[in-house]
Amino acid sequence: MNLAELAFVPNSLHKLPYKGRDTRGPGELDEVSEKNKSEKNKSEQNKPAQWNLAGQVALVSGASQGIGRAVAQKMVRAGAEVVLLSRNSSALEELAKELAKELAHGSGGPALFSPRVFAQDLSDLEGLEQGLEALISELGKPIGIYVANSGGPPSGPLTEAPAEHFEQALRSHVLAPQLIVQKLLPGMRAQGWGRVINVISTSVKTPLPNLGVSNTIRAAVASWAKTLAGELGVYGITVNNVLPGYTATERLSSLMQAAAQRQGLTTEQVEQQWKKNVPMGRFAEPEEVAEAVVFLASQASGYINGINLPVDGGRTACL
Repeated sequence: MNLAELAFVPNSLHKLPYKGRDTRGPGELDEVSEKNKSEKNKSEQNKPAQWNLAGQVALVSGASQGIGRAVAQKMVRAGAEVVLLSRNSSALEELAKELAKELAHGSGGPALFSPRVFAQDLSDLEGLEQGLEALISELGKPIGIYVANSGGPPSGPLTEAPAEHFEQALRSHVLAPQLIVQKLLPGMRAQGWGRVINVISTSVKTPLPNLGVSNTIRAAVASWAKTLAGELGVYGITVNNVLPGYTATERLSSLMQAAAQRQGLTTEQVEQQWKKNVPMGRFAEPEEVAEAVVFLASQASGYINGINLPVDGGRTACL
């Protein structure tokens, strides 16, 4: 349940039920699973009108997995026409089919639009530029929402990081978003509205151990975004950052495995250590981070510009 939904629930229902051991059989669980999916989709549809993204086109980077995939799913359910961007074309095609099926099921007939696949390696700036120009021409309308989300650089101490790790991260996390914004900006200006949302890290507030390259590059992205926010606000375009904490993704799994190897522990022991650093005592689900992204993409966030929004369960110690 998100904040918008909670506002419409009577006070007497705000307490969540205790989740004990589930003793239902497989058939019953399948039935409950389908019911939960249906209720989840209804919940997405019943959000306040200001959260509705109908009529907007959204370009979601890193959409093949993790947080990017969750953002794409939630934006489609909010009514946006979504372009899925990643270098993993097969994963994008699979997601596009899944979302198209969901759209058709929800409308009771053919979907009004189908998610588009834009398979591109962000480090190939020339190919990215050509692909963007073709995409914009084909769409024939502005892309008003851009979600910049890319996988993190290799972990490790800053003192041991080779120059190529910085160069690769800079191309994917700074130069590619800069190019994309430049290409999307004319359309955003023309409609007097736009949203640029960067999914980065809480490391822009407190650098994280053994993530030297990531800390450096994420800070560059945050500064880039803050500068853009000052330049573009006059056109009705906002630029904000979402800072995920520990989130249950493949990236987090790889980081836990690396930490376990360094410390001579099991991955499970590292997981328990990290969860103890979170006041809420658990990792986020990608969908929880995606909720924040969709909010910042919506009309409801119209006067929010140039901020860093942690979604970390309270882990970050600074204000």
